[in-house]
Amino acid sequence: MRKLFTTPPAVEHSAASGSRFQASVESLVLAVSLFCLLSANRPFLAAVLQGRRLDEPEAWGFAAAMVVLVLALHLLIFLLLCNRWTVKPVLALMLVVSAAASYYMSAYGVYLDPSMLRNTLRTDVAEASELLTARMALHMLLFAGLPLVLLWRVKLVNRRWLPAMGRRGLWLVATVLVLVLALLSVFQPFASLMRNNKDLRYLITPANALWSTGVVLAADLRGAKAPRQAIGLDAKPGPSWAGLQRPRVVIMVVGETARAANWGLSGYARQTTPRLSQLDVVNFAEVSSCGTNTETSVPCMFAPVGRRDYDEARIRGQDSLLHVAVRAGVGVHWRDNQSGCKGVCDGVPNETIQPAMAPGLCTDGRCLDEALVRDLDERLAQLLKPGAPKSPQAPQLWVMHMLGNHGPSYFRRYPQAFSRFQPECREDDLRKCSVEQIVNAYDNALLYTDHVLATAIERLKAHADRVDASLLYVSDHGESLGEKGLFLHGMPYAIAPKEQTRVPMVFWASAGWERAAGLKQDCLEAELKRQASIPKSHDHLFHTLLGLLDVRTALYEAPLDFTSACRASKP
Repeated sequence: MRKLFTTPPAVEHSAASGSRFQASVESLVLAVSLFCLLSANRPFLAAVLQGRRLDEPEAWGFAAAMVVLVLALHLLIFLLLCNRWTVKPVLALMLVVSAAASYYMSAYGVYLDPSMLRNTLRTDVAEASELLTARMALHMLLFAGLPLVLLWRVKLVNRRWLPAMGRRGLWLVATVLVLVLALLSVFQPFASLMRNNKDLRYLITPANALWSTGVVLAADLRGAKAPRQAIGLDAKPGPSWAGLQRPRVVIMVVGETARAANWGLSGYARQTTPRLSQLDVVNFAEVSSCGTNTETSVPCMFAPVGRRDYDEARIRGQDSLLHVAVRAGVGVHWRDNQSGCKGVCDGVPNETIQPAMAPGLCTDGRCLDEALVRDLDERLAQLLKPGAPKSPQAPQLWVMHMLGNHGPSYFRRYPQAFSRFQPECREDDLRKCSVEQIVNAYDNALLYTDHVLATAIERLKAHADRVDASLLYVSDHGESLGEKGLFLHGMPYAIAPKEQTRVPMVFWASAGWERAAGLKQDCLEAELKRQASIPKSHDHLFHTLLGLLDVRTALYEAPLDFTSACRASKP
């Protein structure tokens, strides 16, 4: 009787298999590799085939070899990472990474190299939320969500360990053989292409994400184990510190994503700097950035050796200019309205702008840049109080890190009163706007930067009879606004367009600055105008700031200080 109530084994298997797919680990890996090839590698294939005529047989042969190369490369990586227990989690992660990477690479023309990955990992919540658009959600649903549903419905074929190892070995050998044969079939043109365009490898998805993650994590682990190297141990006050009766302040404003091409003072067709143009500032029209993203540029800007001898590990592993200045006795303070100082201000007084600190200037956790200078009058007044710390002999270095023109949500960087250029893009997703609308919003954000800088200078001028001050503004990197189909920033430096590497720089000094800084009288204005006609770079900042502060150290290089010709006594 018991058999009357027992479902036959064949029926049970049929019911189970009716709702699930059955596949081996190797077959599943092959299927996901093929999906990643077709869904996420269009930018790479388009780049390697650029300039090749599709009516030529050689072009088709090269294209076929590239397809096989990408497929075999990911198949090999996944075969090495996956077994029966790890295959679904690993492939699920790769599907999500591939979908996200392909979206941003296609939408904005970025390359997922270690620098860009580090920049992505250091992005704060507010910044990341502006990139989460409805278009991206749809893309993730189609290219990650649906494949994930299918992936988890696959029933893996269970094999004993010895046959499974033999099968895996055959797959690995066959994959390596296919990879080598595909490479050899196009070795000469492929080697030439990669030698001249090394950054193309960062378009191969998701291998680019795996490689870049490994590089960043390895660098971070090395940095965590090694203590920060102290530099400028010989830093000391210069002669101008002695006998000063008035406070001296250097304000360094680190701009964000402002490009020289749209800077009114540098000859842009629009006047995006109307207030600065009415002030006695010196504009440096040709300045090169150290990087194309904040994570690279900001540490480099405050390092003694920057782009001319670039060494990321060295820069991140050493003290910054701020530490050297503190060592000499300078009063240093970093105020941030962005995603942090990237290690530059570690261990020195610093603060991040919070909504409670700037009533009326903040929305959704983001504050407008006027918050950086909201209390400038009060800060200057504090220096004039009897017994003020380190006053007046020790100069002050106040660094202000702007939110500036950070994209893609340019319209969120300025109040409505600065919506001068119309029609403007008021979308987080730039693909919903025309290039004209995007440029208008970007230019409106520059108008607001001009307003913030001019406000700071005018407040410094109002205290010029009691405080000697100077202000140096320079952006960390530029931005692409649709040129060559590129948007935002972060391209590998070697192939980055000038829109991402040419930045504005402006300098202003009060009437008494020459005397306070130990400079020759009636020299600075003429010398700065001469220097402004000569190309500059972020490499000049470390040494120029040492000169402005009159800090003496062997690190100082006079040729890179654009005020050195006016120095009365050489460091």
